[in-house]
Amino acid sequence: MSEQPNIGVIGMGVMGSNLALNIASKEYYVAIYNRSKSRTDKIIANNCNKNILPSYSIEDFVLSLVKPRIIFIMITSGIYVDNVIKELSAYISPGDVLIDGGNSFYKDTMRRSLALLKKGIDFMGLGISGGESGALYGPSLMPGGEFHAYKKVQKVLTNIAACIDNEPCVTYLGPNGAGHYVKMVHNGIEYGEMQIISEIYFLLKNVFHVTYDNLGEIFHHWNQGELNSYLLEITSRIFLKKDMDNCNIVDYVLDIADSKGTGSWMVQDACNLQVASNIIAESVFSRYVSMLKEQRLTASNILSGPEKQKISPELRLLYIEKARKALYLGKIILYAQAFHQLAIASNKYNWNLNFKKIAKIFRAGCIIRSKFLQRIIDIYSQNPDINNLMLAPYCTTIINNYQNMLREIVIFGIKNGIAMPALSAVISYYDSYRSKVLPANLIQAQRDCFGAHTYARSDRPGVFHTCWLK
Repeated sequence: MSEQPNIGVIGMGVMGSNLALNIASKEYYVAIYNRSKSRTDKIIANNCNKNILPSYSIEDFVLSLVKPRIIFIMITSGIYVDNVIKELSAYISPGDVLIDGGNSFYKDTMRRSLALLKKGIDFMGLGISGGESGALYGPSLMPGGEFHAYKKVQKVLTNIAACIDNEPCVTYLGPNGAGHYVKMVHNGIEYGEMQIISEIYFLLKNVFHVTYDNLGEIFHHWNQGELNSYLLEITSRIFLKKDMDNCNIVDYVLDIADSKGTGSWMVQDACNLQVASNIIAESVFSRYVSMLKEQRLTASNILSGPEKQKISPELRLLYIEKARKALYLGKIILYAQAFHQLAIASNKYNWNLNFKKIAKIFRAGCIIRSKFLQRIIDIYSQNPDINNLMLAPYCTTIINNYQNMLREIVIFGIKNGIAMPALSAVISYYDSYRSKVLPANLIQAQRDCFGAHTYARSDRPGVFHTCWLK
């Protein structure tokens, strides 16, 4: 072991402390620093690891590290990262590598990368997924930055990442903000999957009166097939978890879903790129509606809805299978939107993202790991330039076989007063995407009528304007 620490970690929150312990377990000598001394002391007290050296000032922390320094910044995104970089700037040297492992907005990462590069400091934006367990035992890692900087840290990232089929779940993604962009999209997919799962659960529970014990069994069974995923696995276990009174705990969880902003960032960026990521948008908006708890309680006593249908046991069994197929179809089209947005951003920022490699690093360690990712890998192996995953033969076959089931599930939910915003967005996007003609002709005619915005014609080339009201 080196006499000086060869890796530094700033920020001893759950993710930062677990990442530091992960790195130390791989025989690296790790310096740690946290603004509050007590948290640093707690890490040292709870982990008798000779590979960890505590520091109590930024100066001591930086000067303890062997050059060129590799420093992970594991703190809250935004101005806090800028403040830490400013503090570090007084002590770091050209050739050092700063790695922002938080959920930073990718444009902030691009700005910081450019500013530090002028000073000879390498800056990397590192997306990390897997939660506290992943950080400790092996996360999925999404690094972006200058390639020469990645080479300096490649070994440590490879050593601490999750592994599947003897492949570490980390790969170089591209310059500046590429890593944090991919993490943002990962989180957007996470929002979408959680929402469509919750819509299916709510329909089964409140219209088909499936008990939590049966829901746990159903979701466990689904998880053995094409729907296999980490999110489905934990959902099946959540349904079965009971308290000391033998009550299902999930039934007492307040129906308000928080968010940290990455989902809304993806939606905002989709608007900037003019990409129709409406499934993720509806998933974000659904969380916002959930926050209106008091208003919803009031509205529930004032605003009416349809009477719920009486369901026979035979119909219940039939619709449970339709719900499974609707959920899988929703997942496919959700990923199609997300990877399309990745492609548009990659072209805009010249990142040259490799979508096959991205799907590979999502297979283990991260929240959205699932069996379907192998299908995506196979699709990009066969056709790296495919425009939309829905056009791949595997996806096309599933879509054509399952699309009527999705329609029936959405219609059944709506007829019974169950909100299904994300699954409704799935079928709306699908029907729009497959349409030879859309009603956008009327919209463009209206724009030309009130604002002289002009229009193109379908029968001849050129730009046209009509005085519609004369």
